[in-house]
Amino acid sequence: MTEKASYRDFCRTAPDVPVFAQDWYLDACAAGGDWDVVLARDSGRIVAALPFFYKQRGPFRYATMPPFVKMLGPYLLPEFRGILKKEHPIYSELIAQLPAFAAFKQNFYPTCTNWLPFYWEKFQQTTYYTYRLHQVQQLKHIEAGINRNIRRNLQKAREQVRVVHDFSAEQFYQLNKMSFDRQGLPMPYSWEQFRRHDQALAQAEARQFFFAVDAQGRIHSAAYLIWDRQTAYYHLSGDDPALRESGAGILLIWEAIRYTSEVLGLDCFDFEGSMLPAVERIRVQFGAVQTPYFFVWKTNSRLFGLLEKLKG
Repeated sequence: MTEKASYRDFCRTAPDVPVFAQDWYLDACAAGGDWDVVLARDSGRIVAALPFFYKQRGPFRYATMPPFVKMLGPYLLPEFRGILKKEHPIYSELIAQLPAFAAFKQNFYPTCTNWLPFYWEKFQQTTYYTYRLHQVQQLKHIEAGINRNIRRNLQKAREQVRVVHDFSAEQFYQLNKMSFDRQGLPMPYSWEQFRRHDQALAQAEARQFFFAVDAQGRIHSAAYLIWDRQTAYYHLSGDDPALRESGAGILLIWEAIRYTSEVLGLDCFDFEGSMLPAVERIRVQFGAVQTPYFFVWKTNSRLFGLLEKLKG
């Protein structure tokens, strides 16, 4: 059995592998490259895994983050976490098995708070932030923590739109694309990539659409929520630039939080991060807690590193 096949079995039994690291999710998001994994064992039992996505550029093979995968990084079974004398040799075993890459880049999970063995092997690290709501099942407590400005926007939006779930994936993609078009940014993934990603999540019953629609049937905003056994993620969103003043996007955030609590019964809601001041401000106004995660990288080829700099 290959390590990849062993990892597929491991994903079925490990208690809390994040959705981004599930084998079926990586299968769906690996367009333009492929994914693989290295495993650490204790007495023959898999206790940790480090999945990675890699691409080929000319003679260079490099590991990076695929579309729709916010975080990867090393996953340890719960009983091995937070105990340095256990974590250090496990991480060292995973690192030693990584293939020779021109470069390696990954966002680690927020639950991974120890990157020291990577530092010892000359990796580098930058801290990024996501924003999380905890104890979401206590919805009244979450609602009480919302900023007054958000409350006003919610009331304004409720007077103009209603929230539905039954529009299509194509309609969501178009709304999502409008947000990139408005900022003059290229769409980072094709319709076919999004369709494949959405079909995998739908089959796993791990996603829900939210659309804010007015009395004329116009879609103001759309949101895309995904989840695993522990956490729901505010994964993607989009707005019609001509209708943004309704505040419908704020309403969809709240509806996604409410869905996480009342329908999914999960206790953690993750905004999937942002380092942008305007976006961070909204997350905090919802009462979300700033949560650090590591971006870890290493460049082994000077030529590849130079090409990356020239590419910008």
